[in-house]
Amino acid sequence: MDSSPDFTRIVVCDSETGAVLRQGYAPHPVEHPEGGGRPCDVDPQAWLLSLGEAAGGGLLEGVQAIGVSAQANAVVPLDAHGNTVRPALVGGDKRTQVAAADLVDALGGRAAWAQAVGNVPQAAQPVTKLRWLARNEPEAAARTAALLQAHDWLVWQLLGRPARRTTDRGGASGTGYWSAATGGYRPDLVELALGHQAMLPEVIGPADAAGTTPEGLLISAGTGETMAAAFGLGIGLGDAVVSLGASGSVMAVHSEPLVDPSGMITALADATGMHLPVVTTLNAVRTLRGTAELLGVPDLEGLSELAMKSTPGAHGLVLLPYLEGERTPHLPHTAGTLAGLRRESMRREHLARAAFEGMLCGLADALDVLRGRGVEVRRVFLLGAAAELPAVRAAAPALFGTQVVVPQPADYAALGAARQAAWALGVSRGALDGRTPPAWQGAVAQVLEPGEELAVGQAVRQQFVSVREQTHPGAFRV
Repeated sequence: MDSSPDFTRIVVCDSETGAVLRQGYAPHPVEHPEGGGRPCDVDPQAWLLSLGEAAGGGLLEGVQAIGVSAQANAVVPLDAHGNTVRPALVGGDKRTQVAAADLVDALGGRAAWAQAVGNVPQAAQPVTKLRWLARNEPEAAARTAALLQAHDWLVWQLLGRPARRTTDRGGASGTGYWSAATGGYRPDLVELALGHQAMLPEVIGPADAAGTTPEGLLISAGTGETMAAAFGLGIGLGDAVVSLGASGSVMAVHSEPLVDPSGMITALADATGMHLPVVTTLNAVRTLRGTAELLGVPDLEGLSELAMKSTPGAHGLVLLPYLEGERTPHLPHTAGTLAGLRRESMRREHLARAAFEGMLCGLADALDVLRGRGVEVRRVFLLGAAAELPAVRAAAPALFGTQVVVPQPADYAALGAARQAAWALGVSRGALDGRTPPAWQGAVAQVLEPGEELAVGQAVRQQFVSVREQTHPGAFRV
């Protein structure tokens, strides 16, 4: 089961092969704020209602184990009796930006946080939400006795709200108060943020069961959507995943946690016992959408078609796509830059091409952050609707300097949750060990090689780097 911010998806899989037998879907019955966008406060009962609807019609008949993945960074504050103190704090909550900056200063800076828990507080993180709660809703903060994330809460509900509450190391690693390096909580950071300590769920192993329902269904540990999607894709050492949303992210499997004093790397744990360092850019598909609007192109497909009429390097036009500021490099108050304007480059197709190359070069910068810390990247999995665009597929292998794999669209987070359930079930029956997950068939994908375009791509990349260094000297150090 995958409980995303907007819907629940369920896949019922064969435990040995991973073949999808049945699927279910239901939207979340959540009221959105005026003007659209996602709400920042959600009653978690909405997740249960959606889950029940998605599982209707006998979908779970014959199911023996359930895994749950859910949206990252949602915090469910509970009182001493296990009741919600207030709606869950979820989503890209911009109310908490000041709270994030306060926490960074309170512990002595970005390097101190990186050393403590492997990441620097951002607006979305649970620890930052606790700080916001303490500053803005002190009565609710004072009543908060325990903390769960979305997948923790759903697992707990499925098990009938037992005394034992659990989480997994993947979900815990994104809270801002658990360290993937030490494998332990930092209760002092909860107190720093919330004003007092709170009960935290037990972190269980990747193949452990959280419990069994009265009906005999085994429930696995659960995990966050990011970790579940990586597990569903079947990535391993040498693999990186580049995700193209409005913002972008690059993550890779690594054998040990990374401590990055600059704060560009978020040191997450994965769903298998390994580590999942992540680097985020603020500007990915939003760069393409902004360019399409500027050029009067109705959609991204049209922008891609226009870009394909240009050539690599866009006739010298370079777009630094820092339209919303940027995290990689750390330039929160900067703006985008368009460089290389000449009479011959001032054509619509060249600007379209520069937008695609700028977006991908920004993500290549993020890949280099990981490579610079010793993370091996032999191939890149490219995810997101924009990965289907011809202009992305044409440029990505050469700009990333490696093989690019574009998986077919699928519910990879739900598949990862199901794979985790199959693993826990196998361990409980003695058919699998706790170190080796079930070997399911990997994602069906198209493989793209850099080929003869590699040298051209690296020249385009160098052109981008040159403009970046001239515009923001010293901002980027790998």
